Amino acid sequence: MSAALPRLALSSGEPAGVGPDICIRSAQQAHAAHITVLGDPDLFASRAAALGLPLDIDTDPHRTPAAQQAGHMHVMSVKLRSGCVPGKLDPANAGYVIEMLERGTDACQHGGFDALVTAPVHKGVINDAGIPFTGHTEFLAERCHTPHPVMLLAAGTLRVALATTHLPLKQVPAALTSGSLVQTLRVLRQGLKQHFALGEPHILVLGLNPHAGEGGHLGREELDVIQPACELMRAEGMRLTGPVSADTAFNPARMGGIDAVLAMYHDQGLPVLKFAGFGHAVNITLGLPIVRTSVDHGTALELAGTGRAEHASLEAALQTAMAMVRHG
Repeated sequence: MSAALPRLALSSGEPAGVGPDICIRSAQQAHAAHITVLGDPDLFASRAAALGLPLDIDTDPHRTPAAQQAGHMHVMSVKLRSGCVPGKLDPANAGYVIEMLERGTDACQHGGFDALVTAPVHKGVINDAGIPFTGHTEFLAERCHTPHPVMLLAAGTLRVALATTHLPLKQVPAALTSGSLVQTLRVLRQGLKQHFALGEPHILVLGLNPHAGEGGHLGREELDVIQPACELMRAEGMRLTGPVSADTAFNPARMGGIDAVLAMYHDQGLPVLKFAGFGHAVNITLGLPIVRTSVDHGTALELAGTGRAEHASLEAALQTAMAMVRHG
């Protein structure tokens, strides 16, 4: 059934942000998937009214999966802990956000859904509530007992994976080891083959330092850490180029035939990808036992409830999840 009609769980994210808005906007169009939105039905009803959008909400937990019809939203009910005002964060609702993620993840692991799609959350307010939270990727890895998840962002055929995720910059060099890079490259290779139907992907590996270390004169991480990992993976038959200097890596001539770029830290590769595709890029977590995609943007509190929030990235995340499910 899942191959013919993917069953997607859609976590609606921070209630004071644009998550509910973009879920409602997405529900205005038909989809070739059974989509279940996790969240408070009353929140969706009130936000839809504020946006002036029609919305037929169905909370039947036993509903037979069917392709989503325009103007219809199937909801797995999770109740807000406190009242919600668009644009105003409330730590009291942090538990609501976490419960949506827990229920969606667990249902995917137990076969209730084929994929999890997530709207943006606000890390700061979750931590303000006393809940340690560094991001979706790390949360899902722990929940799924996955030792080595890999964050991959995609905008069309441009794909950028991260060797480290949400770390302060000063912690990045110590976090990079040849062993961790080998694990990342293996997960990335398998994910590209399994979910993107790439026979043997060609991966471009960035250096850490300016000019990829200038032969050791600007840092030795390339010589001591990155290059050994690349050599080991080449010995396993992997198609790799690098490590190369990040400042010229995204040159169109260099990118010809490249299926994915592995950046060493968050703000090394993602600014390029988001410049190229912001608003329709997709965040993907590889290495999990479930399929997970997300939007490429944050909670945009200033846009919540105004009708100005765009849902193109959520639509891309939904379409990517469907394609990944069908690829296996």
